[in-house]
Amino acid sequence: MPRTGRRPGSGGTRDKILGAARAHFSEVGYEGATIREIAAVAGVDPALISHYFGSKEGVFLAAVEFPADPAEFIPRLLAPGLDGLGERLVKFFLETWDSPAGSPMLALIRSVVGSEHAAATLREFVSREVLGRIAAAIQLDRPQLRATLAASQLIGIAMLRYVVKVEPLASARSDEVARWVGPVVQRYLTDPAVAMG
Repeated sequence: MPRTGRRPGSGGTRDKILGAARAHFSEVGYEGATIREIAAVAGVDPALISHYFGSKEGVFLAAVEFPADPAEFIPRLLAPGLDGLGERLVKFFLETWDSPAGSPMLALIRSVVGSEHAAATLREFVSREVLGRIAAAIQLDRPQLRATLAASQLIGIAMLRYVVKVEPLASARSDEVARWVGPVVQRYLTDPAVAMG
């Protein structure tokens, strides 16, 4: 007699859904994506997406998970000291986005164009989880304002480099871009005069 019910284990279904979601969000953005279409790309029943992720927002957040844990890479960025921190930070982001592991974040960046939700998700993550931690570690005044200003630079570069693909920024080497933009980010994070007034 054949067994009924679910097979043991996920059989890679969750990973298959995440891969399909990344591709779909990257192609149509957050607003244009639907659970039904993600399920079709993954070749699964739409109910499985609700089972694993709860909603479109849930699968979106899981699909664009940042490829590195801030608790791990921020201490490495801070270890050499404050001098050059802005350049190291910009270079880290560019190298992450340029790597295969960065493709989920690029899907999020592309989604920002048509979705305030995606924009808010990206802003919140970069400002709070990454730059907020750095600004707090530096222990200067108004760390959240400093983090948000630095995030505006990073997200702006990502939009122009990866979404709009403005040349020569789109094809410039990451270390070259980091040398240009790093001092601006450095000023936001470490200049005592920035947050005064």
